Amino acid sequence: MWIRTVDPNDIPAIQALLARTWHATYDDIYGKDRVAALTANWHSEAALRKRLNKPYSEFVIADDGEDILGVAFASMGDGGDDRTAFLHQLYVNPEVQGRGTGTALLIEMESAFPAAGRMRLEVEEANEKAIAFYRKQGYAHVDRTENCGVKDSGIPALIMEKTLG
Repeated sequence: MWIRTVDPNDIPAIQALLARTWHATYDDIYGKDRVAALTANWHSEAALRKRLNKPYSEFVIADDGEDILGVAFASMGDGGDDRTAFLHQLYVNPEVQGRGTGTALLIEMESAFPAAGRMRLEVEEANEKAIAFYRKQGYAHVDRTENCGVKDSGIPALIMEKTLG
């Protein structure tokens, strides 16, 4: 497995991975129709392409030479705090979860911002598997939001944080 920067040609495969992962994770929580709508909006080609050129960010995939196993996106500077890196996205193909891909992607994201004193993320509060993963990686619950990801999403989430360095 390799971790590499996303290439524009990867976008369709990333979209497929995100759709598969979101349906596997969230269909039982929100229903297939809402998950399909969220995925079409949040993981559109245009939304993903914007990440390719966002300053102070890292957009990477885990790749085994044939398939994209996982994807992660993080950035610095959101929220007016230049010492906090924000993990916006980390998803792993459900078929390979538990084999180290998520850990490898998270380590890459944590090391991508040497000036950061902490990494912060939001995780859907019903996603117990992801919460357990982040806790195992040293993240602690520090707050909560009613709108994970974007304003007015209506998705409740825990805000978790880890001190870096």
